[in-house]
Parts: sequence; structure tokens; C-alpha cells
Amino acid sequence: MSEKNIQSLIQMAATQNGATTWRNNTGVLPTPDGGMLRYGLCKGSSDLIGIRPTVITQAHVGKTLGIFTALEVKTPSGKATPEQINFINVIRRLGGIAGIVRSPDDAIALLNPLEGL
Repeated sequence: MSEKNIQSLIQMAATQNGATTWRNNTGVLPTPDGGMLRYGLCKGSSDLIGIRPTVITQAHVGKTLGIFTALEVKTPSGKATPEQINFINVIRRLGGIAGIVRSPDDAIALLNPLEGL
């Protein structure tokens, strides 16, 4: 199965589990005047960027807060670049949910870290 197909299945699974994700294309395009146009968040940013609603109790009086989410989609044999690993580590360090996912089950497990607590 291609990375694109896996990504589509992961987006559907994320949606079914309450998260919203968007495809984050990154790259560079030449402009007519000879310049370069960079697009996407940054080099190494994850394939799917989103937000997962989370209910926080007492300290936030039960309000639902969104947690920044970054899913780097890979085939079973795909490898992350150093830039992608760095992006994931930054998101995690700042309290977000981020990781490499190779299937919808991987995505659901990553998106639901607090389940069962």
C-alpha cells in the first residue's frame, strides 16, 4: 500500500476518533522571476497536522482544549529524515502529540495517549 493510501486511512481514523487533521505539503517551487517559493510549515514538518480535543478537569474547569498534533506517515519500511525526527521531538517537548504512524491503528494509539487513565 502506498504512503498516500495509508495517509487517507489514517485521516479517516483520526476523524472517527475526534481529531481533525490537514495535509501539510512542503517543498519549493521556482517562481517566474527566478526565485524560489517555499511552502508548508517547515522542512521536516509532519505529513498531517491537526488538533485533538481533550477535556481537562478541575484545573481548567472541564473545558475542552485542543492539543497540537503532528502525524508523520510512513509505509512499513519508510524511514523518517533527521528533520522529521527533530520536528516530532519539538512538538512532543512542547506538550503536543507527535510521532511516526504506519497505519490507522498506529494513529489511534498515538492520538489517545490518555485513554484508560
